[in-house]
Amino acid sequence: MHRGKEISATRNSLMSYPLIHYLSLTILLACSDASHASRTRYYKFDIIMKNYTRLCHTRSIVTVNGEFPGPKIVVRDEDRLVVKVTNHVKDNVTLHWHGVRQLQSGWADGPAYVTQCPIQTGQTYVYNFTIRGQRGTLFWHAHISWLRVTLYGAIVILPKKGVPYPFPKPYKEVPILFGEWFNSDPEAIIAQSMQSGGGPNVSDAYTINGLPGPLYNCSAKDTFKLKVKPGKTYLLRIVNAALNDELFFSIANHTLTIVDVDASYIKPLDTQILLITPGQTTDVLLQTKSQSPHATFLMAARPYATGQGTFDNSTVAGLLEYSPTSHMKSLPLLKPTLPALNDSDFATNFTSKLRSLANEQFPANVPKHIDRNFFFTVGLGAEPCPKNQTCQGPNGTKFAAAVNNVSWTLPTTALLQAHYFGNWNKVYTTDFPVNPPFPFNYTGTPPNNTFVSNGTKVVVLNFNTSVELVMQDTSILGVESHPLHLHGFDFFVVGQGIGNFDPTKDPAKFNLIDPVSRNTVGVPSGGWVAIRFFADNPGVWFMHCHLEVHTSWGLRMAWVVNDGPLPSQKLLPPPSDLPLC
Repeated sequence: MHRGKEISATRNSLMSYPLIHYLSLTILLACSDASHASRTRYYKFDIIMKNYTRLCHTRSIVTVNGEFPGPKIVVRDEDRLVVKVTNHVKDNVTLHWHGVRQLQSGWADGPAYVTQCPIQTGQTYVYNFTIRGQRGTLFWHAHISWLRVTLYGAIVILPKKGVPYPFPKPYKEVPILFGEWFNSDPEAIIAQSMQSGGGPNVSDAYTINGLPGPLYNCSAKDTFKLKVKPGKTYLLRIVNAALNDELFFSIANHTLTIVDVDASYIKPLDTQILLITPGQTTDVLLQTKSQSPHATFLMAARPYATGQGTFDNSTVAGLLEYSPTSHMKSLPLLKPTLPALNDSDFATNFTSKLRSLANEQFPANVPKHIDRNFFFTVGLGAEPCPKNQTCQGPNGTKFAAAVNNVSWTLPTTALLQAHYFGNWNKVYTTDFPVNPPFPFNYTGTPPNNTFVSNGTKVVVLNFNTSVELVMQDTSILGVESHPLHLHGFDFFVVGQGIGNFDPTKDPAKFNLIDPVSRNTVGVPSGGWVAIRFFADNPGVWFMHCHLEVHTSWGLRMAWVVNDGPLPSQKLLPPPSDLPLC
Protein backbone atom coordinates (compact mmCIF):
# COMPACT_ATOMS: atom_id res chain seq x y z
CA MET A 1 0.00 0.00 0.00
CA HIS A 2 1.17 3.51 -0.73
CA ARG A 3 1.79 5.70 2.29
CA GLY A 4 -1.18 7.94 3.02
CA LYS A 5 -2.86 6.86 -0.23
CA GLU A 6 -6.25 5.19 -0.44
CA ILE A 7 -6.88 2.06 -2.47
CA SER A 8 -10.47 1.14 -3.29
CA ALA A 9 -11.72 -2.41 -2.86
CA THR A 10 -13.32 -3.48 -6.12
CA ARG A 11 -15.40 -6.56 -6.88
CA ASN A 12 -12.21 -8.28 -8.11
CA SER A 13 -10.39 -7.77 -4.83
CA LEU A 14 -13.37 -9.23 -2.99
CA MET A 15 -12.56 -12.63 -4.54
CA SER A 16 -9.91 -13.02 -1.85
CA TYR A 17 -12.62 -12.96 0.84
CA PRO A 18 -14.10 -16.21 2.19
CA LEU A 19 -16.89 -17.39 -0.17
CA ILE A 20 -19.75 -16.59 2.22
CA HIS A 21 -18.44 -13.04 2.69
CA TYR A 22 -18.03 -12.64 -1.04
CA LEU A 23 -21.58 -13.87 -1.75
CA SER A 24 -23.12 -11.61 0.88
CA LEU A 25 -21.17 -8.61 -0.38
CA THR A 26 -22.11 -9.41 -3.99
CA ILE A 27 -25.79 -9.48 -3.01
CA LEU A 28 -25.33 -6.22 -1.09
CA LEU A 29 -23.75 -4.51 -4.09
CA ALA A 30 -26.35 -5.89 -6.49
CA CYS A 31 -29.19 -4.59 -4.32
CA SER A 32 -27.83 -1.06 -4.28
CA ASP A 33 -27.83 1.42 -7.11
CA ALA A 34 -24.46 0.91 -8.80
CA SER A 35 -23.80 4.64 -8.91
CA HIS A 36 -24.23 4.82 -5.13
CA ALA A 37 -22.09 1.74 -4.33
CA SER A 38 -19.88 2.36 -1.33
CA ARG A 39 -16.16 1.59 -1.35
CA THR A 40 -13.54 0.63 1.15
CA ARG A 41 -10.66 3.09 1.34
CA TYR A 42 -7.34 2.07 2.85
CA TYR A 43 -4.74 4.35 4.43
CA LYS A 44 -1.45 3.55 6.11
CA PHE A 45 -0.41 5.90 8.92
CA ASP A 46 3.14 5.56 10.26
CA ILE A 47 3.69 7.61 13.42
CA ILE A 48 7.25 8.93 13.09
CA MET A 49 9.39 11.82 14.32
CA LYS A 50 10.34 14.49 11.80
CA ASN A 51 12.22 17.78 12.08
CA TYR A 52 10.21 20.91 11.27
CA THR A 53 11.32 24.54 11.51
CA ARG A 54 8.92 27.37 12.36
CA LEU A 55 9.70 30.83 13.81
CA CYS A 56 13.40 29.96 13.26
CA HIS A 57 13.06 27.12 15.81
CA THR A 58 13.70 23.56 14.64
CA ARG A 59 12.00 20.83 16.60
CA SER A 60 11.53 17.10 16.19
CA ILE A 61 7.76 16.63 16.18
CA VAL A 62 5.44 13.62 16.14
CA THR A 63 3.88 13.22 12.69
CA VAL A 64 1.90 10.84 10.50
CA ASN A 65 4.07 9.78 7.53
CA GLY A 66 6.37 12.76 8.19
CA GLU A 67 3.64 15.22 7.19
CA PHE A 68 2.60 18.31 9.19
CA PRO A 69 -0.34 18.73 9.19
CA GLY A 70 -1.03 15.05 8.53
CA PRO A 71 -2.53 13.39 5.43
CA LYS A 72 -5.96 14.38 4.21
CA ILE A 73 -8.48 11.53 4.15
CA VAL A 74 -11.10 11.63 1.39
CA VAL A 75 -14.20 9.40 1.57
CA ARG A 76 -17.83 9.41 0.48
CA ASP A 77 -20.85 9.05 2.72
CA GLU A 78 -21.42 5.30 3.38
CA ASP A 79 -17.78 4.40 2.53
CA ARG A 80 -15.80 2.13 4.81
CA LEU A 81 -12.47 3.44 6.06
CA VAL A 82 -9.58 1.18 7.09
CA VAL A 83 -6.57 3.00 8.58
CA LYS A 84 -3.57 0.92 9.61
CA VAL A 85 -1.66 2.85 12.29
CA THR A 86 1.86 1.79 13.31
CA ASN A 87 3.60 3.60 16.16
CA HIS A 88 7.34 4.18 15.64
CA VAL A 89 7.80 6.81 18.40
CA LYS A 90 8.45 6.56 22.14
CA ASP A 91 5.08 8.07 23.10
CA ASN A 92 1.91 6.02 23.40
CA VAL A 93 -0.50 7.06 20.62
CA THR A 94 -4.21 6.85 19.78
CA LEU A 95 -6.10 8.51 16.93
CA HIS A 96 -9.66 9.87 17.11
CA TRP A 97 -11.85 10.40 14.05
CA HIS A 98 -13.45 13.55 15.38
CA GLY A 99 -17.18 13.77 14.63
CA VAL A 100 -17.50 10.36 12.97
CA ARG A 101 -20.57 8.69 14.47
CA GLN A 102 -18.89 5.25 14.84
CA LEU A 103 -22.22 3.41 14.81
CA GLN A 104 -21.54 -0.01 16.39
CA SER A 105 -17.78 0.60 15.92
CA GLY A 106 -16.88 2.28 19.20
CA TRP A 107 -13.59 0.33 19.30
CA ALA A 108 -12.37 2.65 16.53
CA ASP A 109 -13.28 5.95 18.26
CA GLY A 110 -9.82 6.47 19.71
CA PRO A 111 -9.76 8.33 23.08
CA ALA A 112 -7.08 6.71 25.24
CA TYR A 113 -8.39 4.66 28.19
CA VAL A 114 -11.99 5.32 27.10
CA THR A 115 -12.49 3.16 23.99
CA GLN A 116 -9.01 1.65 23.74
CA CYS A 117 -5.66 1.26 25.40
CA PRO A 118 -2.94 3.24 23.59
CA ILE A 119 -0.90 1.94 20.68
CA GLN A 120 2.50 1.40 22.26
CA THR A 121 5.90 1.76 20.60
CA GLY A 122 6.30 -0.78 17.81
CA GLN A 123 2.63 -1.77 17.84
CA THR A 124 0.00 -1.56 15.08
CA TYR A 125 -3.76 -1.07 15.31
CA VAL A 126 -6.24 -0.96 12.42
CA TYR A 127 -9.09 1.56 12.77
CA ASN A 128 -12.02 0.12 10.80
CA PHE A 129 -15.32 2.01 10.51
CA THR A 130 -18.01 3.21 8.11
CA ILE A 131 -19.22 6.77 7.49
CA ARG A 132 -23.02 6.84 7.87
CA GLY A 133 -25.23 9.79 6.96
CA GLN A 134 -22.53 12.45 7.21
CA ARG A 135 -21.16 14.80 4.60
CA GLY A 136 -18.87 17.82 4.87
CA THR A 137 -15.63 18.15 6.78
CA LEU A 138 -14.39 16.45 9.94
CA PHE A 139 -10.85 15.80 11.12
CA TRP A 140 -8.68 13.19 12.79
CA HIS A 141 -6.32 13.87 15.65
CA ALA A 142 -4.35 12.18 18.40
CA HIS A 143 -6.38 11.61 21.56
CA ILE A 144 -3.80 11.15 24.29
CA SER A 145 -2.11 13.89 26.33
CA TRP A 146 -1.28 16.88 24.05
CA LEU A 147 -0.02 14.94 21.02
CA ARG A 148 -2.78 16.31 18.82
CA VAL A 149 -0.81 19.56 18.58
CA THR A 150 1.00 18.03 15.57
CA LEU A 151 -0.99 14.84 14.92
CA TYR A 152 -4.03 16.02 12.96
CA GLY A 153 -5.45 16.16 9.45
CA ALA A 154 -8.66 16.78 7.53
CA ILE A 155 -11.38 14.23 6.76
CA VAL A 156 -13.28 15.25 3.63
CA ILE A 157 -16.63 13.46 3.35
CA LEU A 158 -18.15 13.81 -0.11
CA PRO A 159 -21.82 13.00 -0.78
CA LYS A 160 -22.64 9.59 -2.21
CA LYS A 161 -21.66 9.29 -5.86
CA GLY A 162 -24.26 11.01 -8.03
CA VAL A 163 -25.73 13.03 -5.15
CA PRO A 164 -25.11 16.79 -5.55
CA TYR A 165 -24.28 19.34 -2.88
CA PRO A 166 -27.35 21.36 -1.75
CA PHE A 167 -25.43 24.50 -2.79
CA PRO A 168 -23.66 25.64 -6.01
CA LYS A 169 -20.92 23.23 -7.04
CA PRO A 170 -17.57 24.84 -6.23
CA TYR A 171 -14.82 25.36 -8.79
CA LYS A 172 -12.25 24.11 -6.26
CA GLU A 173 -12.14 22.83 -2.65
CA VAL A 174 -9.42 23.90 -0.22
CA PRO A 175 -8.80 22.67 3.36
CA ILE A 176 -7.94 25.41 5.88
CA LEU A 177 -6.63 23.88 9.11
CA PHE A 178 -5.90 26.11 12.09
CA GLY A 179 -3.31 24.85 14.55
CA GLU A 180 -0.79 25.98 17.14
CA TRP A 181 3.00 25.91 17.13
CA PHE A 182 5.15 25.61 20.25
CA ASN A 183 8.88 26.31 20.13
CA SER A 184 9.32 23.91 23.05
CA ASP A 185 7.90 20.41 23.59
CA PRO A 186 4.18 20.61 24.47
CA GLU A 187 4.40 17.27 26.33
CA ALA A 188 6.95 18.83 28.69
CA ILE A 189 4.76 21.92 29.05
CA ILE A 190 1.63 20.06 30.19
CA ALA A 191 3.66 17.68 32.39
CA GLN A 192 5.23 20.65 34.19
CA SER A 193 1.82 22.34 34.52
CA MET A 194 0.19 19.24 36.01
CA GLN A 195 3.03 18.91 38.50
CA SER A 196 3.07 22.57 39.57
CA GLY A 197 -0.70 23.08 39.49
CA GLY A 198 -0.28 26.31 37.52
CA GLY A 199 -1.39 27.28 34.04
CA PRO A 200 0.72 25.92 31.18
CA ASN A 201 2.87 28.05 28.91
CA VAL A 202 0.96 29.20 25.83
CA SER A 203 1.82 28.52 22.19
CA ASP A 204 4.24 30.70 20.23
CA ALA A 205 2.08 30.99 17.10
CA TYR A 206 -1.12 29.96 15.44
CA THR A 207 -0.85 28.30 12.03
CA ILE A 208 -2.85 27.91 8.82
CA ASN A 209 -2.08 24.53 7.27
CA GLY A 210 1.01 24.37 9.47
CA LEU A 211 2.30 27.85 8.49
CA PRO A 212 2.42 30.87 10.87
CA GLY A 213 2.40 33.59 8.22
CA PRO A 214 3.89 37.07 7.78
CA LEU A 215 2.79 38.66 11.07
CA TYR A 216 5.24 36.51 13.06
CA ASN A 217 9.00 36.92 13.23
CA CYS A 218 11.01 34.87 10.77
CA SER A 219 7.88 33.55 9.05
CA ALA A 220 7.28 35.50 5.83
CA LYS A 221 8.41 32.48 3.81
CA ASP A 222 6.13 30.22 5.89
CA THR A 223 2.87 31.76 4.68
CA PHE A 224 -0.17 29.95 3.34
CA LYS A 225 -1.22 31.42 -0.01
CA LEU A 226 -4.61 30.75 -1.57
CA LYS A 227 -4.38 31.53 -5.27
CA VAL A 228 -7.79 32.12 -6.86
CA LYS A 229 -9.25 33.07 -10.22
CA PRO A 230 -11.84 35.85 -10.65
CA GLY A 231 -15.52 34.93 -10.88
CA LYS A 232 -15.20 31.49 -9.31
CA THR A 233 -16.73 29.78 -6.26
CA TYR A 234 -14.33 28.09 -3.83
CA LEU A 235 -15.32 25.74 -0.99
CA LEU A 236 -13.08 26.33 2.03
CA ARG A 237 -13.15 23.40 4.46
CA ILE A 238 -12.16 25.09 7.73
CA VAL A 239 -11.03 23.09 10.77
CA ASN A 240 -9.99 24.43 14.17
CA ALA A 241 -7.36 21.93 15.29
CA ALA A 242 -5.77 24.39 17.75
CA LEU A 243 -5.11 23.05 21.25
CA ASN A 244 -6.53 25.73 23.48
CA ASP A 245 -8.06 28.61 21.55
CA GLU A 246 -11.33 29.54 19.88
CA LEU A 247 -10.66 31.69 16.82
CA PHE A 248 -12.24 34.52 14.85
CA PHE A 249 -11.53 34.30 11.09
CA SER A 250 -12.06 36.69 8.21
CA ILE A 251 -10.82 37.39 4.66
CA ALA A 252 -10.47 41.10 3.85
CA ASN A 253 -13.22 42.50 1.59
CA HIS A 254 -14.82 39.08 0.98
CA THR A 255 -18.06 37.51 2.18
CA LEU A 256 -18.07 33.90 3.39
CA THR A 257 -21.23 31.81 2.98
CA ILE A 258 -21.41 29.06 5.59
CA VAL A 259 -23.09 25.93 4.19
CA ASP A 260 -22.02 23.13 6.56
CA VAL A 261 -20.81 22.80 10.15
CA ASP A 262 -19.48 19.62 11.81
CA ALA A 263 -20.43 17.61 8.68
CA SER A 264 -24.10 18.70 8.76
CA TYR A 265 -25.64 21.00 6.15
CA ILE A 266 -27.08 24.31 7.32
CA LYS A 267 -29.19 27.05 5.75
CA PRO A 268 -26.63 29.20 3.88
CA LEU A 269 -25.45 32.05 6.12
CA ASP A 270 -23.48 35.03 4.79
CA THR A 271 -20.90 36.49 7.14
CA GLN A 272 -17.75 38.62 7.04
CA ILE A 273 -16.38 36.95 10.17
CA LEU A 274 -16.79 33.48 11.59
CA LEU A 275 -16.09 32.03 15.02
CA ILE A 276 -14.80 28.47 15.29
CA THR A 277 -13.92 26.61 18.48
CA PRO A 278 -11.36 23.83 18.76
CA GLY A 279 -13.08 20.67 17.54
CA GLN A 280 -15.46 22.47 15.17
CA THR A 281 -15.44 22.49 11.38
CA THR A 282 -17.05 25.04 9.06
CA ASP A 283 -17.46 24.76 5.29
CA VAL A 284 -17.81 28.10 3.54
CA LEU A 285 -18.31 29.20 -0.05
CA LEU A 286 -15.99 31.99 -1.16
CA GLN A 287 -17.22 33.81 -4.27
CA THR A 288 -14.27 35.62 -5.83
CA LYS A 289 -14.65 39.03 -7.41
CA SER A 290 -15.70 39.11 -11.06
CA GLN A 291 -12.50 40.82 -12.17
CA SER A 292 -8.99 40.77 -10.76
CA PRO A 293 -9.10 43.52 -8.09
CA HIS A 294 -5.42 44.61 -8.27
CA ALA A 295 -4.94 43.89 -4.59
CA THR A 296 -3.86 41.09 -2.26
CA PHE A 297 -6.12 40.18 0.63
CA LEU A 298 -5.09 39.06 4.09
CA MET A 299 -6.97 36.15 5.66
CA ALA A 300 -6.48 36.29 9.40
CA ALA A 301 -7.45 34.47 12.59
CA ARG A 302 -6.95 35.45 16.20
CA PRO A 303 -8.32 34.18 19.51
CA TYR A 304 -11.68 34.66 21.13
CA ALA A 305 -10.57 34.57 24.77
CA THR A 306 -12.97 34.98 27.70
CA GLY A 307 -11.11 33.42 30.63
CA GLN A 308 -8.80 35.03 33.16
CA GLY A 309 -5.77 32.89 32.27
CA THR A 310 -2.98 33.73 29.86
CA PHE A 311 -3.40 32.91 26.18
CA ASP A 312 -1.53 33.28 22.91
CA ASN A 313 -2.56 36.83 21.92
CA SER A 314 -1.26 36.74 18.35
CA THR A 315 -2.68 36.65 14.82
CA VAL A 316 -2.11 34.08 12.10
CA ALA A 317 -2.43 35.27 8.52
CA GLY A 318 -2.41 33.87 5.02
CA LEU A 319 -2.77 35.56 1.65
CA LEU A 320 -5.59 35.46 -0.87
CA GLU A 321 -3.99 36.18 -4.25
CA TYR A 322 -5.81 36.61 -7.54
CA SER A 323 -4.38 35.25 -10.79
CA PRO A 324 -3.49 36.25 -13.35
CA THR A 325 -1.49 38.70 -11.29
CA SER A 326 -1.66 42.41 -11.91
CA HIS A 327 1.09 44.23 -13.80
CA MET A 328 1.41 46.63 -10.86
CA LYS A 329 4.77 46.11 -9.16
CA SER A 330 3.42 46.13 -5.59
CA LEU A 331 -0.22 45.39 -4.92
CA PRO A 332 -1.94 47.00 -1.93
CA LEU A 333 -2.48 44.54 0.95
CA LEU A 334 -5.99 44.79 2.41
CA LYS A 335 -6.54 43.58 5.97
CA PRO A 336 -9.72 42.31 7.64
CA THR A 337 -11.18 43.72 10.85
CA LEU A 338 -11.67 41.13 13.58
CA PRO A 339 -13.75 41.45 16.78
CA ALA A 340 -12.22 42.31 20.14
CA LEU A 341 -10.59 39.35 21.89
CA ASN A 342 -13.43 39.04 24.44
CA ASP A 343 -16.38 39.98 22.20
CA SER A 344 -18.91 37.54 23.65
CA ASP A 345 -21.81 39.48 22.09
CA PHE A 346 -20.46 38.61 18.65
CA ALA A 347 -20.10 34.98 19.73
CA THR A 348 -23.71 34.81 20.95
CA ASN A 349 -25.14 36.52 17.87
CA PHE A 350 -23.08 34.42 15.47
CA THR A 351 -23.93 31.03 16.96
CA SER A 352 -27.64 31.86 17.26
CA LYS A 353 -27.89 32.40 13.48
CA LEU A 354 -26.86 28.85 12.54
CA ARG A 355 -29.83 26.72 11.44
CA SER A 356 -30.10 23.17 10.11
CA LEU A 357 -31.17 22.77 6.50
CA ALA A 358 -34.18 20.82 7.86
CA ASN A 359 -35.77 19.97 4.53
CA GLU A 360 -37.27 16.78 3.12
CA GLN A 361 -33.91 15.44 1.92
CA PHE A 362 -32.01 16.48 5.05
CA PRO A 363 -34.54 16.51 7.92
CA ALA A 364 -33.82 17.65 11.47
CA ASN A 365 -35.10 14.78 13.62
CA VAL A 366 -35.11 16.71 16.88
CA PRO A 367 -36.26 14.75 19.97
CA LYS A 368 -39.61 16.27 20.98
CA HIS A 369 -40.42 14.01 23.95
CA ILE A 370 -37.56 13.79 26.45
CA ASP A 371 -36.92 10.63 28.49
CA ARG A 372 -34.07 11.99 30.62
CA ASN A 373 -33.04 15.53 31.53
CA PHE A 374 -29.55 16.44 32.69
CA PHE A 375 -28.10 19.68 34.04
CA PHE A 376 -24.28 19.89 34.07
CA THR A 377 -22.15 22.72 35.38
CA VAL A 378 -18.88 23.06 33.49
CA GLY A 379 -15.97 25.15 34.66
CA LEU A 380 -12.78 25.49 36.61
CA GLY A 381 -12.02 24.72 40.23
CA ALA A 382 -9.12 23.82 42.45
CA GLU A 383 -7.46 20.92 44.22
CA PRO A 384 -5.44 21.10 47.45
CA CYS A 385 -1.69 21.32 47.08
CA PRO A 386 0.04 18.08 48.14
CA LYS A 387 1.98 18.21 51.39
CA ASN A 388 5.59 19.40 51.17
CA GLN A 389 4.96 20.97 47.76
CA THR A 390 4.50 24.55 46.57
CA CYS A 391 1.73 24.93 44.00
CA GLN A 392 1.21 27.70 41.46
CA GLY A 393 -2.57 27.55 41.11
CA PRO A 394 -5.12 29.91 42.74
CA ASN A 395 -4.07 30.86 46.30
CA GLY A 396 -1.40 28.16 46.39
CA THR A 397 -3.71 25.36 45.18
CA LYS A 398 -3.67 23.39 41.93
CA PHE A 399 -5.89 24.26 38.96
CA ALA A 400 -8.64 21.74 38.25
CA ALA A 401 -11.73 21.57 36.05
CA ALA A 402 -14.95 19.65 36.47
CA VAL A 403 -18.40 18.69 35.23
CA ASN A 404 -20.94 18.85 38.10
CA ASN A 405 -17.95 19.25 40.40
CA VAL A 406 -16.49 15.88 39.35
CA SER A 407 -12.96 16.23 38.03
CA TRP A 408 -12.71 13.09 35.95
CA THR A 409 -9.88 10.65 36.58
CA LEU A 410 -8.62 8.69 33.57
CA PRO A 411 -8.60 4.95 34.35
CA THR A 412 -5.71 2.62 33.52
CA THR A 413 -8.00 0.20 31.65
CA ALA A 414 -10.21 1.21 28.73
CA LEU A 415 -13.82 1.81 29.81
CA LEU A 416 -15.28 0.21 26.69
CA GLN A 417 -13.58 -3.11 27.40
CA ALA A 418 -14.77 -3.01 31.02
CA HIS A 419 -18.32 -2.31 29.81
CA TYR A 420 -18.31 -4.95 27.10
CA PHE A 421 -16.86 -7.74 29.25
CA GLY A 422 -18.93 -6.86 32.31
CA ASN A 423 -16.12 -6.09 34.77
CA TRP A 424 -16.91 -2.37 34.82
CA ASN A 425 -17.33 -2.17 38.61
CA LYS A 426 -13.54 -2.45 38.95
CA VAL A 427 -12.97 0.45 36.55
CA TYR A 428 -15.76 3.03 36.88
CA THR A 429 -18.86 3.86 38.88
CA THR A 430 -22.31 4.65 37.46
CA ASP A 431 -23.17 7.45 39.88
CA PHE A 432 -22.21 10.52 37.85
CA PRO A 433 -24.46 13.31 39.22
CA VAL A 434 -27.29 14.25 36.85
CA ASN A 435 -27.55 17.66 38.56
CA PRO A 436 -25.01 19.82 40.42
CA PRO A 437 -24.44 18.26 43.86
CA PHE A 438 -24.26 21.75 45.44
CA PRO A 439 -26.56 24.27 43.71
CA PHE A 440 -25.40 27.91 43.84
CA ASN A 441 -25.70 31.14 41.85
CA TYR A 442 -23.67 29.72 38.97
CA THR A 443 -22.80 32.98 37.24
CA GLY A 444 -22.90 35.20 40.34
CA THR A 445 -20.66 35.33 43.38
CA PRO A 446 -18.79 31.99 43.49
CA PRO A 447 -18.90 29.80 46.62
CA ASN A 448 -16.08 29.95 49.14
CA ASN A 449 -15.19 26.31 48.62
CA THR A 450 -13.89 25.86 45.06
CA PHE A 451 -12.41 22.38 45.56
CA VAL A 452 -13.56 19.67 43.15
CA SER A 453 -14.19 15.99 43.80
CA ASN A 454 -12.43 13.29 41.79
CA GLY A 455 -13.60 10.04 40.23
CA THR A 456 -14.20 7.93 37.14
CA LYS A 457 -17.98 8.23 37.02
CA VAL A 458 -20.32 7.69 34.06
CA VAL A 459 -23.97 8.15 33.13
CA VAL A 460 -25.69 4.98 31.88
CA LEU A 461 -28.40 5.32 29.21
CA ASN A 462 -30.70 2.71 27.75
CA PHE A 463 -30.58 2.39 23.97
CA ASN A 464 -32.45 5.16 22.08
CA THR A 465 -33.16 7.21 25.21
CA SER A 466 -34.05 10.78 24.24
CA VAL A 467 -31.74 13.12 26.14
CA GLU A 468 -31.83 16.81 26.95
CA LEU A 469 -28.64 18.19 28.43
CA VAL A 470 -28.23 21.76 29.67
CA MET A 471 -24.60 22.80 30.21
CA GLN A 472 -24.05 25.80 32.48
CA ASP A 473 -20.84 27.82 32.71
CA THR A 474 -19.80 28.86 36.23
CA SER A 475 -18.03 31.87 37.70
CA ILE A 476 -15.69 29.72 39.82
CA LEU A 477 -12.27 31.19 38.96
CA GLY A 478 -14.04 33.35 36.36
CA VAL A 479 -16.63 32.75 33.65
CA GLU A 480 -15.27 31.34 30.40
CA SER A 481 -16.48 29.85 27.13
CA HIS A 482 -16.03 26.06 26.99
CA PRO A 483 -16.31 24.14 23.68
CA LEU A 484 -17.82 20.79 24.71
CA HIS A 485 -17.37 17.81 22.38
CA LEU A 486 -19.53 14.68 22.56
CA HIS A 487 -18.10 11.56 20.94
CA GLY A 488 -20.35 9.15 19.02
CA PHE A 489 -23.22 11.58 18.37
CA ASP A 490 -24.41 14.62 16.55
CA PHE A 491 -26.70 16.66 18.77
CA PHE A 492 -29.14 19.52 18.18
CA VAL A 493 -28.37 22.87 19.82
CA VAL A 494 -31.92 23.83 20.83
CA GLY A 495 -31.19 26.86 23.03
CA GLN A 496 -28.60 29.10 24.62
CA GLY A 497 -28.55 32.12 26.87
CA ILE A 498 -26.53 34.34 29.17
CA GLY A 499 -26.79 34.04 32.96
CA ASN A 500 -28.27 31.12 34.85
CA PHE A 501 -30.53 28.68 33.02
CA ASP A 502 -34.17 29.06 34.09
CA PRO A 503 -35.89 25.64 33.82
CA THR A 504 -39.37 27.20 33.94
CA LYS A 505 -38.96 30.00 31.37
CA ASP A 506 -36.08 29.11 29.02
CA PRO A 507 -37.39 25.84 27.48
CA ALA A 508 -40.34 27.74 26.00
CA LYS A 509 -37.81 29.53 23.75
CA PHE A 510 -36.12 26.35 22.47
CA ASN A 511 -35.88 25.91 18.70
CA LEU A 512 -37.26 22.43 17.94
CA ILE A 513 -37.84 23.11 14.21
CA ASP A 514 -34.42 23.69 12.63
CA PRO A 515 -31.73 23.79 15.35
CA VAL A 516 -28.14 23.37 14.15
CA SER A 517 -26.66 19.88 14.43
CA ARG A 518 -23.13 19.73 15.87
CA ASN A 519 -20.63 17.50 17.66
CA THR A 520 -18.90 20.38 19.47
CA VAL A 521 -20.67 23.39 20.97
CA GLY A 522 -19.42 26.41 22.86
CA VAL A 523 -20.97 26.79 26.31
CA PRO A 524 -21.28 30.60 26.38
CA SER A 525 -19.10 32.56 28.77
CA GLY A 526 -21.31 33.22 31.80
CA GLY A 527 -24.20 31.40 30.15
CA TRP A 528 -25.72 28.07 29.19
CA VAL A 529 -26.46 25.90 26.17
CA ALA A 530 -29.12 23.19 25.75
CA ILE A 531 -28.67 20.17 23.46
CA ARG A 532 -30.85 17.18 22.56
CA PHE A 533 -29.97 13.79 21.06
CA PHE A 534 -31.12 10.20 20.83
CA ALA A 535 -28.79 7.69 22.51
CA ASP A 536 -28.91 5.47 19.41
CA ASN A 537 -25.26 4.37 19.43
CA PRO A 538 -24.24 1.56 21.83
CA GLY A 539 -20.86 1.93 23.52
CA VAL A 540 -18.93 4.27 25.81
CA TRP A 541 -18.75 7.86 24.65
CA PHE A 542 -16.39 10.51 25.97
CA MET A 543 -17.58 14.08 26.49
CA HIS A 544 -15.03 16.78 27.27
CA CYS A 545 -13.95 20.37 26.82
CA HIS A 546 -11.94 20.72 23.60
CA LEU A 547 -9.64 23.27 25.22
CA GLU A 548 -6.93 20.71 25.88
CA VAL A 549 -5.73 22.30 29.12
CA HIS A 550 -9.24 21.99 30.62
CA THR A 551 -9.43 18.33 29.57
CA SER A 552 -6.06 17.72 31.25
CA TRP A 553 -7.43 19.35 34.42
CA GLY A 554 -10.47 17.02 34.43
CA LEU A 555 -13.28 18.70 32.46
CA ARG A 556 -14.47 15.39 31.01
CA MET A 557 -16.93 12.55 31.61
CA ALA A 558 -18.41 9.58 29.77
CA TRP A 559 -21.79 8.20 28.73
CA VAL A 560 -22.42 4.46 28.60
CA VAL A 561 -25.15 3.51 26.11
CA ASN A 562 -26.46 -0.03 26.50
CA ASP A 563 -27.22 -2.32 23.56
CA GLY A 564 -30.65 -2.27 21.95
CA PRO A 565 -32.68 -5.45 21.20
CA LEU A 566 -31.88 -5.71 17.47
CA PRO A 567 -28.55 -6.93 15.99
CA SER A 568 -28.04 -3.50 14.36
CA GLN A 569 -28.35 -1.91 17.82
CA LYS A 570 -25.56 -3.85 19.52
CA LEU A 571 -21.89 -3.01 19.92
CA LEU A 572 -19.87 -5.41 17.77
CA PRO A 573 -17.13 -7.52 19.43
CA PRO A 574 -13.67 -5.95 19.79
CA PRO A 575 -11.18 -6.46 16.95
CA SER A 576 -8.43 -9.03 17.54
CA ASP A 577 -5.67 -6.40 17.34
CA LEU A 578 -7.18 -4.08 19.97
CA PRO A 579 -4.18 -2.78 21.98
CA LEU A 580 -3.63 -4.04 25.51
CA CYS A 581 -2.93 -1.76 28.47
